[in-house]
Amino acid sequence: MPDIVIAFFILGLVAGLLKSDLKVPPSFYQALTILLMLVLGLEGGLALHGKFEISMLRTLASIAALGFLIPMLCYPVLRRLVRLDTGNAASIAAHYGSVSAGTFAVALALVKKANLALNPETTLYLVMLELPAIISAIWLYNKISGQTQNGTVLREALTSRGVLLLGGGVLIGYLYGPVGLGPLEPVLLNGYKTMLAVFLLEMGLCTANVCSPLPWQHARLIAFAALAPFALATLGLGVSVALGLPAGSAFILTCLVASASYIAAPAAIQTSIPSAQIGLAMLASLGITFPVNVLIGLPIYMKWVQIFIQ
Repeated sequence: MPDIVIAFFILGLVAGLLKSDLKVPPSFYQALTILLMLVLGLEGGLALHGKFEISMLRTLASIAALGFLIPMLCYPVLRRLVRLDTGNAASIAAHYGSVSAGTFAVALALVKKANLALNPETTLYLVMLELPAIISAIWLYNKISGQTQNGTVLREALTSRGVLLLGGGVLIGYLYGPVGLGPLEPVLLNGYKTMLAVFLLEMGLCTANVCSPLPWQHARLIAFAALAPFALATLGLGVSVALGLPAGSAFILTCLVASASYIAAPAAIQTSIPSAQIGLAMLASLGITFPVNVLIGLPIYMKWVQIFIQ
């Protein structure tokens, strides 16, 4: 049996494919994403409370370097094999270098269920991958297309909703600790899995909407979106082994590297690469890669971690 939160994703997917009138109100979904990212940040800050060490910066710097690297690896594949134009290749490279907060939330739930060891700074992996990936992909596009570097890229990335909520949550959790956050624990922190279940229900509905029917004229992109998670997960696992991460952190990093953004990246790309078709990126990241990871990939990555991480 899959984890209970994944069952909600399947429910949403089935409802969407059956053309049900089931809907999550947009305003509620927006509130849900805000709460989820805030809770993820708070939990990361709580884990860091009283445990921050300078040695953590080496790991975080290595993960940031990985965030810069992934779009550079994806771009030539998307350009030459998938045969996308420069704008769309750079856009989708940014989405795959950036990461999925939804996949992170599911992976974290699985880590807690399996009681795997986590480094205190693990929540920061999300931000350390996301920011460099978006910036490097946009830089690559501007360089290849001969455009002037957009000076607002860094500011837009740093002030995006996801980065502010995650970063702010980490800071608040770190400063206040378990005692200060005590009043929020019953509803906000203990309600994390309930929020995740409803979020995944909506993700199932969105996936069905994007993929029904499948646009087979984009068969090369669909194949890339289905296969890329496993290639990228291999890279994530290799970096985890090289950094000596514990099993839980290694699983989180592997899942993040295998994922693709459908929340943070689209907003940045729409502003910085106007020629890119965001619908293509959503088809790949949300329509194919997200369900492949949640339904198939995560159990496989867990087995890989159990084999290679002692």
